[in-house]
Amino acid sequence: MDELEMKNKFNNIISDLVKKKRSDNNSFLTVDEYNFRIEQLKHSKFVLKTPGEKKSMKDYRMVRKYDILTINNKERLIKPVHDDTILYYVTIDELFNILHSTHSTIGHGGRCRMDSELKSKYCNITNETIMAYLNLCTHCQKKTSNPKRGLVSKPILHSTFNSRAQIDLIDMQSQHINGFRFILNYQDHLTKFVLLRALSSKRAEEIAHNLLNIYTTFGAPAILHSDNGREFVNSIIVELHSMWPDVKIVHGKPRHSQSQGSVERANRDVEDMLATWMAQNKSKDWPSGLKFIQFQKNRALHSVIGRSPYEAMFGCKARVGLASVGIPVDKLCNLSMEEDIEKIMLQPENNEDNEIRDENSENNEIGDEKCLVNKRQENITNESNNSIQCLKKQAERMTTQSNKKYQELEVGTNVRISIPDVDRASGSPRNLLAVIANVDNGFYKLCTENGFLKHKYTRSQLVPCKEMLLDLKTLVESSKEKEITLREAAGCSSLMGTQGYQRCHCKIKCKTNKCTCRLVGKLCNSKCHSPLSCENK
Repeated sequence: MDELEMKNKFNNIISDLVKKKRSDNNSFLTVDEYNFRIEQLKHSKFVLKTPGEKKSMKDYRMVRKYDILTINNKERLIKPVHDDTILYYVTIDELFNILHSTHSTIGHGGRCRMDSELKSKYCNITNETIMAYLNLCTHCQKKTSNPKRGLVSKPILHSTFNSRAQIDLIDMQSQHINGFRFILNYQDHLTKFVLLRALSSKRAEEIAHNLLNIYTTFGAPAILHSDNGREFVNSIIVELHSMWPDVKIVHGKPRHSQSQGSVERANRDVEDMLATWMAQNKSKDWPSGLKFIQFQKNRALHSVIGRSPYEAMFGCKARVGLASVGIPVDKLCNLSMEEDIEKIMLQPENNEDNEIRDENSENNEIGDEKCLVNKRQENITNESNNSIQCLKKQAERMTTQSNKKYQELEVGTNVRISIPDVDRASGSPRNLLAVIANVDNGFYKLCTENGFLKHKYTRSQLVPCKEMLLDLKTLVESSKEKEITLREAAGCSSLMGTQGYQRCHCKIKCKTNKCTCRLVGKLCNSKCHSPLSCENK
């Protein structure tokens, strides 16, 4: 689905949504309603300022709820300014462009991340509107996680930063480029702050060298954990100690269900965001995209800790220059000097301050550097304490998840089907979009953009999409009854090709070419031969 088609469908959905709302709703404003409220507000301000004029409750409500900001001689409706935060009211016509731009900026994040990002700039964009957009995003439908039947876990809880860190390797050997074959994913357990590095191998020396760069910036943790086993972690710790004798780290417990879920979910998130980045930029150069993925992941809301990892780590929101100040996107391209900012910005009539001030302006007036440092330290401590509370709540929620009931699906319904990791590349979407072509005794025949799938599927294997992203009639005509396997369909829909993992099940340490990984010149990964020892790593 191209952007224009997506925009038209979104506008139709919003139109239907508006018809169901009351006429006096404040969330969906047409251009005429928007301009009318500006005139109403001007009249209310005039009435309240003029002695002898009859004042009504409506006038007071208008002034409490709205204000006017003039940008380049254009009046914008905003929420009354508090704490130097400017929140805009937007019209229905502006919704799609704002949502589309924000969605791309945060790496195709979900509802919570979108809501967190939009609330910092706008005040009348609802979750209902966000979900209407997300349901139309093909990239998101392909990477969305499917419902699980249940989850039993005892999450590890820590109360201080750098008490425990987790590392894992994402195998990109099938998509190696410029000599890079792996991604090192390093995550602090408390703040969920992620650091990504491209690796040419999984040798302990190279991993230790990258960790040393991290530790000399953020400090070293007390416990280092990885699902690659104690032997793997021990070799890294020994190598680190040889490079930096003062550092002392111990390895975590061997892999078990309640210790490593966090970094594995981060791996999945990184792969999804990387797949979207490559598709959008039409590039296979995934090492170049890691720095952008790292920033997008750290600035986006993390549902477990209730804030972004960047906020939990540094006590403030991540900034991207003037785009974080509140200036409309269409005005940014015309700015080059500080004087340009002062020219286009005029504060509301009831605001005595005529300059843009950043969030620390009040502290700057104090002129005491120690106060600034103490304030920032207080913010970091508060964010860490709040993160701990959110981690405890998440631990309780994880123990109460239950099975979801399935309903029968009709012919023509758009569905998502999970692609096994052995059938897809590491940088490919985890889901395949399809349409139900036929239902036979509870088994569903599916049609994709590249043909019919050979096998039939049960209801529990399918997740229905909320919007019609694919048309059955169009797909049937283009496929011409051609049947393909799920692996072939996954390969056709991905920029990176087909199979992502080469697994082996050796029991003799992978010494000879009988090992399928060694035979094709690849190193064994964490999914090979269970916990047995290996000489091909």
